[in-house]
Amino acid sequence: MLIKNPKFEISAVRPNQYPANRLPEIVLVGKSNVGKSSFVNTMINRKKLARTSSEPGKTRQINFYNMDDSFYFVDLPGYGYSKMSKKEQEQVGKFIEEYLFHRKEISLIIFLIDIRHNPTENDRLMYNYIISSGLPCLILANKADKIAKTKVDETVKSLQKQLNPLGDITTLPFSSERKVYQDNVWSFIESFIALS
Repeated sequence: MLIKNPKFEISAVRPNQYPANRLPEIVLVGKSNVGKSSFVNTMINRKKLARTSSEPGKTRQINFYNMDDSFYFVDLPGYGYSKMSKKEQEQVGKFIEEYLFHRKEISLIIFLIDIRHNPTENDRLMYNYIISSGLPCLILANKADKIAKTKVDETVKSLQKQLNPLGDITTLPFSSERKVYQDNVWSFIESFIALS
């Protein structure tokens, strides 16, 4: 898919701040340093649309990126490494829950995990949370450039067995450095946009 005019639209914490144009939403979920912003930038071939940060946990709002008025990439705050206070964590948790369980425009959740590491306890909690929402999900094993190309397929299968032993959720590799994985991810996303 070729995106010609992507733009950051709004950061939101309440439903009355969400975009009102009813476009399909592709939601990005993952721990704070897993590369959600880099994923957006790679997919649309831009360097700085989604702001990446060297300080994990900096995103504390829901960021909506408008893709040619055809759908949104929606970046949720990461978990795991944030320096937020307990009160801030509770507030963020509440607005994420409100969004995931009540937003009718969500077409697909992309759950990013780091291909180099076994899923953490937080990853497993988030995975179960996504499953309980009943929404379609794609597991994305990110940072595939950090391991040997010959090990990617085997590692993806291992991660899928750990998180999704039933094998009923697609798991794909991804890398911001090795662009070869983009087409498969776009094909998957496009099928969900078309259904919306």
